[in-house]
Amino acid sequence: MAPGAKRRRNLELTLLLFALALCGFGYANVDLVLNGSLSGSFAVQIVGVSLLALVAHLAVRKWAPYADPLMLPIAVALTGLGLVMIHRLDFSNHKAYGWAPMLPNQLMWTVIALVAFVGLIAVVKHHRMLARYTYLLMASSLVMLVAPAFFGADTYGARRWIKIGPLQFQPGEFTKIAIVIFFASYLMANRDALALVGRRVIGISLPRGRNLGPILVVWAVSLVVLVAESDLGTSLIFFGAFIAMLYIATQRTGWLVVGGLMALGGATAAATLVSHVKYRVNNWLDPMLYYKLTPEGKNPVGSSPQLAESLFSFGHGGLLGTGLGQGQSWLIKFADASDWILSTVGEELGTAGVMAVLIMYVLLTQRGMRVAVRLSDPFGKLLAAGLSATLILQVFIVAGGVTGLIPQTGKALPFLAQGGSAMVAAWLNVALLIKLSDAAGRAEMEPKPDPNATLTISAEEIARAHAEMEQTGN
Repeated sequence: MAPGAKRRRNLELTLLLFALALCGFGYANVDLVLNGSLSGSFAVQIVGVSLLALVAHLAVRKWAPYADPLMLPIAVALTGLGLVMIHRLDFSNHKAYGWAPMLPNQLMWTVIALVAFVGLIAVVKHHRMLARYTYLLMASSLVMLVAPAFFGADTYGARRWIKIGPLQFQPGEFTKIAIVIFFASYLMANRDALALVGRRVIGISLPRGRNLGPILVVWAVSLVVLVAESDLGTSLIFFGAFIAMLYIATQRTGWLVVGGLMALGGATAAATLVSHVKYRVNNWLDPMLYYKLTPEGKNPVGSSPQLAESLFSFGHGGLLGTGLGQGQSWLIKFADASDWILSTVGEELGTAGVMAVLIMYVLLTQRGMRVAVRLSDPFGKLLAAGLSATLILQVFIVAGGVTGLIPQTGKALPFLAQGGSAMVAAWLNVALLIKLSDAAGRAEMEPKPDPNATLTISAEEIARAHAEMEQTGN
């Protein structure tokens, strides 16, 4: 291992210990505020999470020694903060509603996610091997993406879950990774044709009509997901990631214009025709709709109190927050099992805490985009950019919905919100970015053979061979 790689891994370990210390402090703070003493499981849970994080670090040190040193600590910090907030909400939810705690389930999925992370780091020797399975991944992804429309269960108005007995999972969380791999391979092979300009309109270079096929297919699939499953979040991420990667591959603003118009048209149609999406748009336009009683004393059909209560939480938290365990965001029911967990962060850690969380997401995205710039092969570039774009798109959609910037979509906030599928998919995303950054770092740090030295050695070997031949008389 090169000296630069050792420095990276040592920096990663230092940052990892700092992230674990912050999470342990937050967990202890919640216990002391709400319970007056540390819970009996405090030491077991903190030690267990710390050991898992250190195992992940050792896996990176062994199988990705040249990787970026910030990605793993950021993922651990966000995951740990999510566990702290779920632990905090469990206290209030049990007291107010009698609900069973969700922390044990989230800890179980965290273990599964980190095992999957280590497995992917160990199995994928180089990111280019993923290009061999692009069409298989695409076919299976499309099947999984539309499966909830036929076999899924309706949850809060959206059919994004598949339930098999006691097991349930959200296939959209995994398909977005597989689809990004396919997009990277497809755009690498067809970027020259897609970059050709058809005509210029108002100074914008638009693509040729014959090349609109791929974007029309992706748009159609995203509409199927949107209409059949009422899943606006997955549809936006799916289509948005493709447009972002298409622009990166071709550098043509025309694709952004075409994609933006198609996304706007699809969203407008959905808001008009799909009742579940229409209700969420209405709640976004008037967050206080739930509290405006009709003359009969009933709430308007489809109205929901969550957005208004979320805004109340942000307002109550102010700049620095009320302090861990001292807010009332638990009034937003099932906040720990949804994207509304960001409201708890906003109330108890304040605007400063929300900004810190968002900065970590932005920094993780920036490191992924930096990897895309440093890589030399087109497939790796597009894959790193696509994974980073998918991550930040999901964060924007969730944070925008919770704060009232855009209509709420119900997607899980990566690492932070409770949910097994979302947690595993987020860690797989980080694992791929780490493997990509390892490839970029290895190309920069590993010593390259000196062609002159090779020629010198070869000449010496030839001279030695001639001398031996003369001595033997051959």
